[in-house]
Amino acid sequence: MKKIQMVDLSGQFQTIKDQVNSSIANVLETTAFINGPEVHAFQKELEDYLGVKHVIPCANGTDALQIAMMGLGLQPGDEVITADFTFAATVEVIALLNLTPVLVDVEPDSFNIDLVALEKAITPKTKAIVPVHLFGQCANMDAILEIAEKHNLYVIEDNAQAIGASYTLKDGSRKKSGTFGNVAATSFFPSKNLGCYGDGGALYTNDDELAHTLRGIVNHGMYERYHHDVVGVNSRLDSIQAVVLRAKLPHLDKYNQQRAEAARKYSEAFKGQEHILVPRIVHTCGEAGANCDCHVFHQYTLRITNGKRDALVKHFAELQIPCGVYYPIPLHKQKAYLDERYKEEDFPVTNQLVKEVISLPMHTELDDEQITYITSTLIKFVNS
Repeated sequence: MKKIQMVDLSGQFQTIKDQVNSSIANVLETTAFINGPEVHAFQKELEDYLGVKHVIPCANGTDALQIAMMGLGLQPGDEVITADFTFAATVEVIALLNLTPVLVDVEPDSFNIDLVALEKAITPKTKAIVPVHLFGQCANMDAILEIAEKHNLYVIEDNAQAIGASYTLKDGSRKKSGTFGNVAATSFFPSKNLGCYGDGGALYTNDDELAHTLRGIVNHGMYERYHHDVVGVNSRLDSIQAVVLRAKLPHLDKYNQQRAEAARKYSEAFKGQEHILVPRIVHTCGEAGANCDCHVFHQYTLRITNGKRDALVKHFAELQIPCGVYYPIPLHKQKAYLDERYKEEDFPVTNQLVKEVISLPMHTELDDEQITYITSTLIKFVNS
């Protein structure tokens, strides 16, 4: 059996090696390193793939979130609601802009933002909702869009983990994740479903005026060289990362299908296990591993319900089986984001998830032998 990787970027690279190497060589020859034709070509190709009017490439996913909030004109003191159970970047940018983060609990089956908690948290100071499409599955966008319209709020989709996922609205229309709200932010960190070989990110929107603003912000607030019309930042996708993304984008649906197939095999192996809760696809599809693109499995995240999660992590480490705990500490308990407004009774699901979740290896190169070894080892330990 070949060595198990949490993410096998080397194996994936071998399938696109010639194209990537020749494209990088071309960038080096032309020296169009910043904002060159490769970046513009990738922008257009991603717009076509997503079915969105405007893609604005930038330097990373965290910048994308910050620039989205800047572009919408959010002001210090404005409240922005997001999920407590997610990576810190989502709340980090809220705090950096002197906005007020409002963290709420999540659903136990999808791990995405809880709708009851979301609406309860809205105040006259609330200006935006940031739903995080966690682990590769869209939050309940039907309900979130209704709540946003009812309260006149912006919707900023954090799509860093779900690029390529689809969602069917109740009117029957089917769209890609990140194309529902006012604006979306995504990351092209190497381990993402669509990842480059460094840092990279993008924003996307169907709002022409907002897109114009965002394009200025990512480039020092300039639309014309040395004319700074808005307060901006330095956040541009470089051409070498763009050629990697151009090589991978045509394969993204296949990559996501391979992830879904690996997830189906994991879930099938765990069927009937009392202390193992497999991930579920909710809202628009059936169980995990169904033949659809509603969940693109950036992570395959289980819940171990008999108190053995931490011991399992140690056991896996001894056997050199990689795994991850995403996330071990709720954001409301992180030192940087402590706030007396938060009450423990408001986060029952998140506080339970951080004790139980474990993410198994998930990538396009997983084979049956590896999956069988991982699942049999996990089942034996949890039931011992």
